Amino acid sequence: MLHRANSIGAALLMTVTVPFFTSANAADAPVKVAKKTVDVPFFSLIDNRFTYSWQPNGTDPGVYSIRPDGSVNGKTAKQYYSFTHFDIWQYGTNFFTISYIKSDHNDPAAPCTNAGAIFDPNTGISRSANCAGATEVYGLFRSTLGWNELFNTRQFSAGPLHNISFEVGMDMGTENNYLAPAKRDVVAGLQFAFDLPYKGYLNVAPLLYWEFSNHSAFTQCGAGWQLPASAVAYPSPGANCLTDGNRRFKPTWAVEVNYYMDLGFLPESMRYFSISGRAGWYGPKGYENNPLVGTKTAIELNAEPIRLTFDASKAVWGEKYSHFVDVWVAYRYWQNKFGIDHATSNVCNIAPGVSNNSCTESSIYSGVSVKF
Repeated sequence: MLHRANSIGAALLMTVTVPFFTSANAADAPVKVAKKTVDVPFFSLIDNRFTYSWQPNGTDPGVYSIRPDGSVNGKTAKQYYSFTHFDIWQYGTNFFTISYIKSDHNDPAAPCTNAGAIFDPNTGISRSANCAGATEVYGLFRSTLGWNELFNTRQFSAGPLHNISFEVGMDMGTENNYLAPAKRDVVAGLQFAFDLPYKGYLNVAPLLYWEFSNHSAFTQCGAGWQLPASAVAYPSPGANCLTDGNRRFKPTWAVEVNYYMDLGFLPESMRYFSISGRAGWYGPKGYENNPLVGTKTAIELNAEPIRLTFDASKAVWGEKYSHFVDVWVAYRYWQNKFGIDHATSNVCNIAPGVSNNSCTESSIYSGVSVKF
């Protein structure tokens, strides 16, 4: 899950030029002159952070429970423990984050399914259980190479356009619930960096996105969870099940956007606040259990349109310690999570038109980030 999003992530697509200085021997010197050099650090910025955040109304597609009154509970509270690295070097930027995500009991660890029922695929019988919440590990990196830096020019800056860059990246994640996902995807494309007021920026990246592998126990031959009764007894690899359960999706388009801006218009005594945000659109990638034929995937929107950050360390210790400790609150919206169509997929609906509320995420969440 994507996971998914913190304020330093917005900085991953920003590039700056680091000048490199040299000196030459004087051609007409009568004696040998020692060459003078200036040491330039390989990295002009290194930023490492640890973040703890809590999301009370997360979701996981297909994960829900039925309350005693018969209503559907498709919400899963989640705790995030994240390490983030960001650096700027002579030709671009590197961003990496890895998160340990702990769900509550509504998203149970295997062998439970649907919050407290252990399913036996051989008999088709479920029995009650009290399982701990699932644990997910998710990592993401993005790297850019700035055209201005690569070609030693400023031709790719004009007006608010700060730079154009090549961008590549990858996502990897796994979770110990019954689905047992193991997502692997790569992205490649361009990033357009724009300046905003008050030391802000807006980055827009049109990309090629390819999720080339993602495991699903539900599609594995012999599991039989989502297959018709006849297919449980007579699995047909490649037709109604996958021998290894690994789905392989088609390449598609993506657009990733992020921004950041200090609230510099506030009075001097209140300039401890900033806003940031991000959004990612990912195109249809085939069928939801591709290469198996079935329900088509839909355009996925994964967004944190706004995050309000309070620079607590600056407020307490002064400008020198700006953004060493940040406290923030944000809003997250995620529709057609993982590309699963919330309107038509059986994963998202108990019956036609009756949603289990697990494929769209709309949640306020908050956290604390510490730089070290």
